[in-house]
Amino acid sequence: MKKTIALFCLGLGLTISVPTLAVPAQTPLRSVAASTQSSSVGLDEQLFYGRLGQSGDKQALLQSIDHSLRYLNTQSARDAYRNYPVRGVTRDRVRRSLIRFRQLVLNSRSPEQLQAAVKREFTLYKSVGRDDGTVFFTGYYEPIYAASRVRTEEYRYPLYRKPSNLNAWTAPHPTRAQLEGTDGTGSRSPLNGYELVWLRDRLEAYLVHIQGSARLTLTDGSEMTVGYAGHTDYSYVSIGREMAKEGRLPLDGLTLPVMIDYFKRVPQDLDVFLPRNHRFIFFQETHGAPATGSLNVPVTADRSIATDKAMMPPGALALVHTRIPYPNQNGGMDTPTVSRFVLDQDTGSAIKTPGRVDLFLGTGPVAGARAGIVGWTGDLYYLLLRN
Repeated sequence: MKKTIALFCLGLGLTISVPTLAVPAQTPLRSVAASTQSSSVGLDEQLFYGRLGQSGDKQALLQSIDHSLRYLNTQSARDAYRNYPVRGVTRDRVRRSLIRFRQLVLNSRSPEQLQAAVKREFTLYKSVGRDDGTVFFTGYYEPIYAASRVRTEEYRYPLYRKPSNLNAWTAPHPTRAQLEGTDGTGSRSPLNGYELVWLRDRLEAYLVHIQGSARLTLTDGSEMTVGYAGHTDYSYVSIGREMAKEGRLPLDGLTLPVMIDYFKRVPQDLDVFLPRNHRFIFFQETHGAPATGSLNVPVTADRSIATDKAMMPPGALALVHTRIPYPNQNGGMDTPTVSRFVLDQDTGSAIKTPGRVDLFLGTGPVAGARAGIVGWTGDLYYLLLRN
């Protein structure tokens, strides 16, 4: 999908002891199994108890594990792990860890039983995080928008196919403004004729670029799905940070809903800020396929994460410990600190270094509302069998 999780702790006091080890700064992960210094990480109780009276989501976790196992049996996985930088973290060990953890999830009758097995059989590796040791979490989702296969007066903002000659484009690539024909030069865009589908809102079209995929409701009532196909050779620039830099909105509390509301009130500023992100995404029709991550397997709502695949083990089982939003009965969002078993199945242009994680929160407006407010620190752990 890119290339951009959930549980109440319920006060039951179930924890995993996580010691820490000093390691070289360049190591993205550190083993936390052999020290007397420890911190507590709550276990994923939602597997058994659900949230706010809802049933648990064990099946979603099992499905996500199966997706990772499918990836780990590919040549791409063998290539990815050939030079993985953390000693002892191998494709075979990751695969065996998933198989064993899947058995434990199926057979455990309580959080206590699963916790005991995890502590007995698994070693935890902690992300070294940012300079302060923490990981910054954001959220992403698959939006649902209205669209048309042909341009009309109402549907004027295209998503584009990847140009057949993209590999031959000279550097630097055209900027977003040049590709969209908004740079003021009147030059013909090299993307003319590559239009895939048309949206009726310019910001919605841009947000599909950010999220990496979308489900589109067409004018005839049918549904079309689109996914990532390629990009131009630029680094991602956050327009939210650009807006804060210019004093349009305060950076503190700057969420996606706040930004969308701003552009509804001041639409002319789309011309100011959207072109600052030169990076441009191309799409392909996916014919109803679920949202798919960079490992070419589906991502699962609340069970898949995106990390920097140059540093983090692709397809591996992880545990996140951070705040995650849930809609409440009053129409707002609760944001408890939770622990959650997840699978590392995606990446993103803004997800770089061991200090960044993006949580996939599902499809549609509720998922979008949840993803749009995630912006908190926390911890990221990977679970691997001891032997």
